[in-house]
Amino acid sequence: MILHIDFLDETDKLTDKDKEFISTVLEKAAVIENTGAAEVSVTFVTRERIQEINSEYRGKDKPTDVISFAMEEGDEELHIKGADLQRMLGDIIICHDVAKDQAEDYGHSIDRELGFLAVHGFLHLLGYDHMTDEEEKIMFSRQEEILSSLKLER
Repeated sequence: MILHIDFLDETDKLTDKDKEFISTVLEKAAVIENTGAAEVSVTFVTRERIQEINSEYRGKDKPTDVISFAMEEGDEELHIKGADLQRMLGDIIICHDVAKDQAEDYGHSIDRELGFLAVHGFLHLLGYDHMTDEEEKIMFSRQEEILSSLKLER
């Protein structure tokens, strides 16, 4: 396996099927993005908890769907001669309730929404962003490529 995923479910709503699905989505993203051996943490939280995190780290006192915290910053890489180290990419935090609401609003499945949020968070861990139109075009193109490869189109 190219990607090790640590799951934490603070909602008690995550099923084994959900974990398998998110694993499949993120493993495909890791292959397409050529991450090499890597590790990521995926945590599912309540609406209240994601609002606390969003307020504390982004200054936005409202619930959101996904937040990522990257472990790798900048362009420097650590190289140790003779070592084959696994990269720790960071944390993806998803609010299952917001994802469910958004799936209903957009008229697609919860799987499609969870897949989208997982890929979106994963790409942020790899340094993609959408602060400018050009960054958004690049990031959203990568998202759609990954989601399409999994047949998760809207």
